Amino acid sequence: MKVTLFATCLVDMFNSNAGKATVELLEKLGCEVDFPESQVCCGQPSYNSGYVKESKEAMKRMITTFSDSEYVICPSGSCAYMFHEYEHVFQGDAVWEPKAKALAERTYELTEFIVNVLGVEDVGARLEAKATFHTSCHMTRLLGVKEAPMKLLSHVKGLEFSELPNKSQCCGFGGTFSVKMGKISEQMVDEKVHHVNETESEILIGADAGCLMNIGGRIERVGAPVKVMHIAEVLNSR
Repeated sequence: MKVTLFATCLVDMFNSNAGKATVELLEKLGCEVDFPESQVCCGQPSYNSGYVKESKEAMKRMITTFSDSEYVICPSGSCAYMFHEYEHVFQGDAVWEPKAKALAERTYELTEFIVNVLGVEDVGARLEAKATFHTSCHMTRLLGVKEAPMKLLSHVKGLEFSELPNKSQCCGFGGTFSVKMGKISEQMVDEKVHHVNETESEILIGADAGCLMNIGGRIERVGAPVKVMHIAEVLNSR
């Protein structure tokens, strides 16, 4: 099966290990992975800030970039969902709406693709550690991917898992929200870190680079003894 990687800006610039782990994991599962170098930002930051018109050029670039892809795989629930949002952005546009709809239909968040398309729940991973999982807002509430990460993590050998208290609570990132509402965001992420510490976990796992960057940054600042890992890195562990 041939798949195309939509790496996302944050993975590309701040968490390249998650991107590498995604490729290696997909290849181990029998996929041929390609990476179009013409991909850019999906337009989510500017779109969420109200700059819809200005975001459309980036969106059109991404629709064109992935026009020939059979499956588009993204290691970020938030950015994967943005591709699904394109159809609404271009509603009524005779040229771009059908193209946007077609892109959404072949776009999957990484764990969703592994479980629901490949039909795999045990990827053969092993990680001796105590961990908890952060459920990101866009991935669970908007994209609707809730069970796939848990199914995959439940089969990681050696992983002692604890559920995160108030797991549905936002970490305070929210893209530009953390910049525009810094003080509020700080209080939200402090509460999230507090709950992570309550689990006494060694590792915080997540499936969205933005959330992991936000929580991980706060963990480092307050000196909490917790390592942050993208779920692709965990599933690629041996």
